[in-house]
Amino acid sequence: MSYYSYDNGGGGFLSRIPAATRNIIVINVLIWIMCYLNKGFMYETFSLFYPTSPFFHWWQPVTHMFMHGSFLHLFFNMYTLYFFGCTLEARWGARKFLVFYFVTGLGAALVHTGVEWIQMQQWMAQVAEGSVAAQSKIYALKMTPTVGASGAIYGVLMGFAMLYPDARMGLVFPPVYMKAKWFVLIFGAIELLIGITGQGGSIAHFAHLGGLLFGFLLIMYWKKKHTLYGTDY
Repeated sequence: MSYYSYDNGGGGFLSRIPAATRNIIVINVLIWIMCYLNKGFMYETFSLFYPTSPFFHWWQPVTHMFMHGSFLHLFFNMYTLYFFGCTLEARWGARKFLVFYFVTGLGAALVHTGVEWIQMQQWMAQVAEGSVAAQSKIYALKMTPTVGASGAIYGVLMGFAMLYPDARMGLVFPPVYMKAKWFVLIFGAIELLIGITGQGGSIAHFAHLGGLLFGFLLIMYWKKKHTLYGTDY
């Protein structure tokens, strides 16, 4: 694993974080504060809703990446972004890192919405057969906002694992350590299992899988073009 120094010889903690990663963290924190001050407006306007929801707007696939459901949700996403995003940005530069971040975040939203569409088709068929329960599920899906940078964060994890597959990663609890390539594969398998079984509660597991998938596809595309380690894309 390669380590990088972000100390530019002066300034505070934020000044030592690469520009793109720093700006993403700052914007996420500012928007969380705005949500705290006016939760109703922010969630109705900038969360991601299903396309046929009365709350849906065209900009939500982007803006939902800067929204979070709680302080802990925000903290763990930004904590992960700090540790792995800094390394990727140092390797690629700010512009290429931003392309990767937003492609994986938008890919996560696409996969999440695609899975919702499949669910919607099933429920609509049940409604046609007279199911009141299915009608309630359709209404709930349209009214439920999706928020969080987790899809893009999972993309960042995939990017790190593909650039540094043998770097050791671990969890604070339980204290388990393994190579990055196995860490990401296991996390992906868990997300898939929970998503398929429907045991994940309010967590958008297929969005996480979408981030991993689009991160993998973009890395493979750059490898094919021989631009993975340069600033071109």
